Amino acid sequence: MSTTSDAGPGTHWDVIVVGAGAGGMSTAIFAARSGARVLVIDAAPEEGGALHLATGQLSAAGTRLQRSKGIEDTPEAHFADIVRISKDTADRELAWLAVSNAAATIDWLLDDLGMPVLPEHPVRGQNHEHYSQDRYYWGPDLGRSILAAVRAPLRELIGSGAVTARFGTEVVGLVQDPAEAGGRVTGVVTRPTGDAKAGREEHRGANVVLATGGYNADPALFQKMNGVRAYADASYRFAKGAGHRLGVEAGGYTRNHDLYLCSFGSVLDHDEFPAPVLCRPVHWPEMRMPWEIYVNVEGLRFVAEDEPSVDVREHALLRQTDLRRYIVLDERMLREAPPMIPGWSADDVRARAGRHPMFHVADDLRTLAEAAGIDAGNLVATVEEYNACLDGKDPLGREFRPLPLAEAPFYAIRVQGMSITSTAGLAVDAGLRVVRPDGTAVPGLYAIGELLGSGAFMGNSFCGGMLATPAMTFGRLLGDRILTW
Repeated sequence: MSTTSDAGPGTHWDVIVVGAGAGGMSTAIFAARSGARVLVIDAAPEEGGALHLATGQLSAAGTRLQRSKGIEDTPEAHFADIVRISKDTADRELAWLAVSNAAATIDWLLDDLGMPVLPEHPVRGQNHEHYSQDRYYWGPDLGRSILAAVRAPLRELIGSGAVTARFGTEVVGLVQDPAEAGGRVTGVVTRPTGDAKAGREEHRGANVVLATGGYNADPALFQKMNGVRAYADASYRFAKGAGHRLGVEAGGYTRNHDLYLCSFGSVLDHDEFPAPVLCRPVHWPEMRMPWEIYVNVEGLRFVAEDEPSVDVREHALLRQTDLRRYIVLDERMLREAPPMIPGWSADDVRARAGRHPMFHVADDLRTLAEAAGIDAGNLVATVEEYNACLDGKDPLGREFRPLPLAEAPFYAIRVQGMSITSTAGLAVDAGLRVVRPDGTAVPGLYAIGELLGSGAFMGNSFCGGMLATPAMTFGRLLGDRILTW
């Protein structure tokens, strides 16, 4: 455990921030600049949270960068895109609060803090459903670009004593005063991370902000909250749902459990879940048209492989057994098609076929299916139907069909639908106060960031830049205003 000042448990803080990721760092910076006495606590040994490994995608409308490039955009247009892409399943109040204040966040990052973005940015989209305007940004070092920019002012405030930080410290409980109206939260209880036998300390504060991130590093909690297994081991290791537990124990509740969505998938290194990601085949037609077919465990095609909407493809996979699909191809496709896995050659695929648990090869389709765990009869029929329709209309409406699937050997690559974002999250009101099921606020307790759940900002779809940007935007708003609310 490290403490950056001599302020001990007896100090009374204006703001205690639990979590030093994108949202927590922003809260601490702006609260300190507003004159608050700030304590930041994080279970990790340093600040940054999931920014250490996140893509760091950002989105905002009406930024200075857009204007400098002649791009006319408005928060209203951004909000309309969120409603469209999410099919109106995002929380309108929170989504509007985020996008209507996002431009100031991006201007702060890029202009005040000097964070670089890729030279062609902003863009309309990549990997996710496209926006109607160029408002999508990220830095050359992904999430670490944000971290480098925001860490500098935070460390300056820590060095000056305006912010006190305790890293390697976990919050194991909240202090609530039953004598105050509504059971006001008046502090936190801490101990060194992972040391259940260590003594506990109590820190008192007028306001507590939970910014602990998601729950994706806890497989049991992931399944409980999302209703599906945690297939991939690709999450920030401290994202274990601490803030969810603390908020619920204080009287709050979680919501949006029904909005889970998986990506269109990655190839995992093994099937003892959660498993590390081995590679991610390109499945975006705008980047590489698919020569192969996709089938489910039942051996059936379930979506047009060249379907232009990534949202349609993702929702189609969500309905398949175990969120699983197989890329099925033949030797000629492997030989002639552009590489489907970035950085891999056809020989790299051949080298793993029959040796890696996710790569299978056989001289006939029935043997291939049996090796891969696909229904053999259906796979044979599916390939026969696909080949027979090449000169006519594809049953699923696919248009790009350059080759029949006919030349042995045949290959099947198992791809697993997955997500490393937390869909469900603590319920808050427009003031970012944690609320109870009856809608009343828990006094003195706030929550921001991924702790609110991706479902709040994106509904049951993936909207580019709508995790890191709202986290920092809400941190900035809360830090600015918390002393006056």
